[in-house]
Amino acid sequence: MLFQFSFFCFLLALLPRIGNANPASTQSPLSSPLNPRNVSAELFADLEELARLVDISYCVGTTGIQKPFVCANRCAGFKGFELVKTWNTGPLLSDSCGYVAVSHPPFAPRIIVAFRGTYSIANAIVDLSTIPQEYVPYPPDNSRAGSNPDQPPDERCPNCTVHAGFLASWENTRPHLEPEIQRLVKHLPHHRLTLIGHSLGGAVAGLASLEFYRRGWNPRVTTFGEPRVGNQALTKYFDARFYDSMHEESNYRRVTHINDPIPLLPLKEWGYRMHAGEIYISKPNLQPSVRDLEHCEGDEDPNCIAAGDISTASNAAAQWWGEDGGLWTVPKRFRMWELFFAHRDYFWRLGLCMPGGDPKNWFGNYPPQSEDDVRDQKIIS
Repeated sequence: MLFQFSFFCFLLALLPRIGNANPASTQSPLSSPLNPRNVSAELFADLEELARLVDISYCVGTTGIQKPFVCANRCAGFKGFELVKTWNTGPLLSDSCGYVAVSHPPFAPRIIVAFRGTYSIANAIVDLSTIPQEYVPYPPDNSRAGSNPDQPPDERCPNCTVHAGFLASWENTRPHLEPEIQRLVKHLPHHRLTLIGHSLGGAVAGLASLEFYRRGWNPRVTTFGEPRVGNQALTKYFDARFYDSMHEESNYRRVTHINDPIPLLPLKEWGYRMHAGEIYISKPNLQPSVRDLEHCEGDEDPNCIAAGDISTASNAAAQWWGEDGGLWTVPKRFRMWELFFAHRDYFWRLGLCMPGGDPKNWFGNYPPQSEDDVRDQKIIS
């Protein structure tokens, strides 16, 4: 069973390698009232823009990003951005890469730190999930033996554990980032420190945010498809620093997408939990509209991604192997091609560093709101 589950996750690891997508389904008009849990139009636009910015991080390690801010994927839409640096720690399970950029008018003044996902996200989860490591806030690199008793009580994290692979990714990244961020924060005090990440990059962004918060840098964090990072104690530590019941003002937005299995991994049975700040995309196909995004309550809102907890994934993987009749006995929600796309479909299909992103480029403008809009675009073109 362990081998079968590992193979299930290995297939998930192929997510970023999948090619073209099916065309996006058309949108129906916003004729019904918005749910009170829905995000505002302003927040929707902010998240969509950040999804494009995190998509650019997939150029690091492939075709690259050049100064001032030039790449094969979406950079042309961000005139006025200034690339500061890129980093790439290597191809292993604890790899991390991304870029640091500064945005100038007409964009809001921000210091953007974008953490790319990895080709080995599911492998990292499976291979390292059985050895969670103690989480000690902000320690020297050589003193991870235990919590410092001299730290103020609110700065310690008693009984906190973290996924060893995610922590290793952040520790490998820290020396590439912290000196540069410290310099930028000092010289650009009116620029908001903004962390973004997809997949493994979301987990690394989360761990970075805890350290940056302790430095007093007040980061705003947005992740897409972030996996579970640690245990319940670490969840409480996250929530104490970032959770805000005023959803629109929250400094941590953890965006999830229906049918995406990665936010549900590592499994609860292994001691992992989700933290608060979730914004849930309920529409399976691209592209979502405002009414498809909703704020979620607490750490694991049963009306959001937690409703699809895949603790039975190993059983689905066994069915995949044909023990109970072959492929077509697999429940629809576990069919692999749907999971592949669900983890990558956050406003756009992420993970393809090529002109315009996905070669289909969907409808060019984001988003068409009705079938009439789509028909009009065809007539114009």
